[in-house]
Amino acid sequence: MRTGNPALNDKTFENFGVYQQERDRTAQSSSGTMTTTTTMTISGTAHKTLFLLVLAMGAACFTWSRTFQGLEADPTSALPWAIGGAIVGFIAAIIICFKHTWAPALAPVYALAEGLFLGGVSASLEAQYPGIVIQAVGGTFGTLFGLLMAYQSGLIKATENFKLGIVAATGGICLVYFISMIGGFFNVPIPYIHDSGLIGIGFSLFVVVIAALNLVLDFDFIEQAAERGAPKYLEWYGAFALMVTLVWLYLEILRLLSKLRDRR
Repeated sequence: MRTGNPALNDKTFENFGVYQQERDRTAQSSSGTMTTTTTMTISGTAHKTLFLLVLAMGAACFTWSRTFQGLEADPTSALPWAIGGAIVGFIAAIIICFKHTWAPALAPVYALAEGLFLGGVSASLEAQYPGIVIQAVGGTFGTLFGLLMAYQSGLIKATENFKLGIVAATGGICLVYFISMIGGFFNVPIPYIHDSGLIGIGFSLFVVVIAALNLVLDFDFIEQAAERGAPKYLEWYGAFALMVTLVWLYLEILRLLSKLRDRR
């Protein structure tokens, strides 16, 4: 299975179904009764994703209130919280990717940290472009529910060619951003893509589409993992992976909207 989300890869759920089913059969035969399921379910992953979203939104409201606590917006007041959230969120994400069993403990930490970061970024852009945040939030959740419905109805299918294309495009975007970041250290940025010209807007629109389509790959990956009987704690891991994609999608929509505002 392919997915463009770095939090999900082929080894994440490898052999978990076989091991879990064997363990459940052993437990049932020894007790003679049916035991409560200890395998991953789609509904369980959905509930945990919702919980993480609530945590992230609550943390975002905190940094948002720090920015707009006076008569005038002061983005610098929330800057330490936003930077701290970005650092903690990055560290938590790295640990979860390498230690899947830590996901139940660290996924909420990641959600809170990213909420602090997103709240600071959102408040800063809201001060420059009033109304941009509600548009970005609406666009993000609208895309999430729209793609979920399209996936469940079979309108969009995660075929192997589809997966390969999205993974390749995601890798290319990551490479471009990495080169841009390195070039920024030496004051040699990649031209046009960060500007509000047609090329910059076109690039951001392309990235938003690829980020959105990564949700389809995540849906497919989690569904297949649940069917294979992955262990229960991977519901937290699946919810964390969806959060990673949603955070990326929200930031890219914010970037696109800010470029469009600059052209007015």
